[in-house]
Amino acid sequence: MNYRKLGKTNFNISEISLGTWQVGGKWGSAFDDKTADELLNTAIDNGVNFIDTADVYENGLSETAVGRVVRSRSERIYVATKCGRHINPHVNDGYQPKVLQKFVEDSLKRMGLETLDLIQLHCPPTEVFYRPEIFEMFDRLKDQGKILNLGVSVEKVEEALKAIEYSNVTTVQIIFNLFRQRPSQLFFAEARKKDIGIIARVPLASGLLTGKFDAKTIFDAQDHRNFNRNGDAFDKGETFSGIDYELGLKAVEKLKTLFPEATNLAPIALQWILSFEDISCIIPGASTKNHVLSNLSVYDLPELTLEKISAMNAIYEEYIKPSVHHLW
Repeated sequence: MNYRKLGKTNFNISEISLGTWQVGGKWGSAFDDKTADELLNTAIDNGVNFIDTADVYENGLSETAVGRVVRSRSERIYVATKCGRHINPHVNDGYQPKVLQKFVEDSLKRMGLETLDLIQLHCPPTEVFYRPEIFEMFDRLKDQGKILNLGVSVEKVEEALKAIEYSNVTTVQIIFNLFRQRPSQLFFAEARKKDIGIIARVPLASGLLTGKFDAKTIFDAQDHRNFNRNGDAFDKGETFSGIDYELGLKAVEKLKTLFPEATNLAPIALQWILSFEDISCIIPGASTKNHVLSNLSVYDLPELTLEKISAMNAIYEEYIKPSVHHLW
């Protein structure tokens, strides 16, 4: 495992970390504590020391599992969670300091922790980024010892740029992968100036970049890759990075021609992200321990050449960029 600094938090974290949206069960299936514990322990056993969760993941069960495993380990594990998505309807007016403080306290209770290493606003409406009182509230939580750092998870580059205007924002979690390249153009440079940690989420475009899907793949009815392709439940960009599924499959087939020996494109897609020095860490999800090991197999591969990276980018330029680049 290699480690990178998480911006001005000064945490030294695993560059391949773990996202826990589907820990303990695939999207749409029942949560399983045994699977969650096995998966989390496998990640930590292999050097992962940063785990990202959220209060809405499996309605708190993901946080509970993360807290249970972290408390059982002797290693220093950095825990990041997110708050805000419980607000229903999920609108600007629902974001109030007292509401968010209660979310933080509930997360601490579920995880059995005294302090959160990182609390992140969970993709709030754009208007929230223009309300200083929301960001100021987290300074009080820091003074109370309930959090160490504040970060944000965003949908759009514009939201990320606004968020880092607040001096107490230390990290930005943003969708970044071979099929979502816009953040690298302007945001990375601005984040570098302010020593902001960048957490790359949805790194495999909801599994599309594994190369294991085709036109016949069937997703569970409760799986967002089934019901949210048009953004019916939440931001469309969360599902396959907002790419039309059939178009994405065509781009992936082209990608396969660059790596004919690869049976799994996931570690190659992660390598591409790690080629950006501004990235602090990647948080691929996993629903089995084998998925964790697959993500970590990035270290078994030869380094991507500049020629390969250029060819990968050319696929983005031809297939993906015209329809999605300007949207997020």
